[in-house]
Amino acid sequence: MAFAVRIDADRWRDHQDAVAGAVLRAAGAPVVPVVKGNGYGLGQRTLADEALRLGSDTVAVGTVAEVADVAAFGTFDIVVLEPFDPRDRLAAELWWEVGQRLYAGRVIRTIASIEALLALADGPGSVRVVLEAQTSMHRFGFDEPELLRVLADERVREAFARGRVLVEGLTVHLPLAQPVDPVAPVGDGRSSAKAREAVHWAGLWQTETDVWSGHNAPATRVWVSHLADDELGVLASAVPDVTIRTRIGTRLWLGERAALHAAGTVLAVHPLPGGTHVGYRQRTGPKDGTLVVVSGGTAHGIGLSAPTPASSVRQRVVTAGIGALDAAGRALSPFSWAGKQRWFAEPPHQHTSMIWLPKGCVVPAVGDQLPADVRFTTSRFDAVLGL
Repeated sequence: MAFAVRIDADRWRDHQDAVAGAVLRAAGAPVVPVVKGNGYGLGQRTLADEALRLGSDTVAVGTVAEVADVAAFGTFDIVVLEPFDPRDRLAAELWWEVGQRLYAGRVIRTIASIEALLALADGPGSVRVVLEAQTSMHRFGFDEPELLRVLADERVREAFARGRVLVEGLTVHLPLAQPVDPVAPVGDGRSSAKAREAVHWAGLWQTETDVWSGHNAPATRVWVSHLADDELGVLASAVPDVTIRTRIGTRLWLGERAALHAAGTVLAVHPLPGGTHVGYRQRTGPKDGTLVVVSGGTAHGIGLSAPTPASSVRQRVVTAGIGALDAAGRALSPFSWAGKQRWFAEPPHQHTSMIWLPKGCVVPAVGDQLPADVRFTTSRFDAVLGL
């Protein structure tokens, strides 16, 4: 019984190398692989191993809860993307535990509030941090006036000077898309609102850090995400004295989807006449056909999806159609057989799914593999094969 993903290793790694090479050429510094969450469906250990293969000196994780596992997979530095905040008591306890470990010096906290910064300034030891800018994402971070006030705060400046807080740069988390300036040439990275926003923050950071001196001065470094290669080139050209570190997750690991093949194993096959009641909910099949039980259920992420608002007329029509089918008790599964995506017989179970094949369809045998079109960031596979 296995719901697995098989990787075309050569194709997948060629893609990784191409992305990493393009980032190095555009930004002038190595890529920072993101290995957060479920490891984009492939597991954090798998991605950490690939980060080592790429020669990465730093990786990024989502939360402090992920640090311990990832720290065991390599000697790289680890940036934690979710901001540290002492008011989050459960996270603060985990941060205390991280501080007791031998790898504590490799961990870089994201700071998005003055409260968090002052809490570290008053604590023992030395802590590495990046300060987060509040971009057009409006999720976390200091807006421009706040950042300037923080950098001018005497308590903060003293913490920097004493080496209590070591600032590894400014982090800029950008949205996936922004409006394009209509007067800019098509295809020119300068036409991107994201590039302009990144250049603005990097220029501000350079101006502020230029006035600092000494061993513990904030690093003239900006960490960015969601910039295309041409946008990275624009940023690097605009601020040549700023080191640009580029975090990439989805494009690095899932950008070559043809190299990733998810599939469930056929566990049972039952030819049934129309009207037979099946499953937990005892629903009936629409016609004579075959009930196929396949590995892969809700525990693997089957049937789970993140809400995605429809942005075009076609998407709205498709969404409305799916809603009507759901209301009628019919839902397409992610599994395909004989070239077609097949219907669930009922909602997926925890580890298996039941699907209908119509009369006349070629019937799979137990042990056959049914390809599955899945959302990797919500998937958990029993096995990752091919590496």
